[in-house]
Amino acid sequence: MAEIRVATVADAAAIQAIYAPIVEQTAISFEVVAPTSAEIAQRISKTLELYPWLVWCDEQAVVQGYAYASQHRTRAAYQWSVDTTVYVAHTAQRQGVGRALYQQLLAILRGLGYYSAYAGITLPNAKSVGLHEALGFTPVGVYRQAGFKHERWHDVGWWQYQLQTGDQTPADPRKFGVS
Repeated sequence: MAEIRVATVADAAAIQAIYAPIVEQTAISFEVVAPTSAEIAQRISKTLELYPWLVWCDEQAVVQGYAYASQHRTRAAYQWSVDTTVYVAHTAQRQGVGRALYQQLLAILRGLGYYSAYAGITLPNAKSVGLHEALGFTPVGVYRQAGFKHERWHDVGWWQYQLQTGDQTPADPRKFGVS
């Protein structure tokens, strides 16, 4: 049975296998050199100190997708906002993996006390825009010529998901705290 669970450093090689072709063959990620499995393991470990990182595993327990949150900006007033990321293996796309990962990630973020989740999408990317908008993300703007990769400039669109609203002074968001 397929499952979504918290990522571990042991998932680094599987995550690297999903991410490397995206880095190397597309402008979806603005990294230009694919990180090693060891670098991915460090990222997972560091992320899980504060934010959730989830993986979707198929019936054979093979990681087919992942999603995580990260700091939106460093200034203190931004502490209730996070950036979100989701990647799905090419062979598992259009099967609900990204949607399932995002639904669980957003629920966890809401429970931790975050108010806004943001997603930056290299344009054009109809699949990612469609996923985000189907989940309730709304477009908030475009950074023109934000990155240069594969011999051309790329715009980045930004989408926002309102996790919760309120006019009261919010409590500080809680750390995810898994390592």
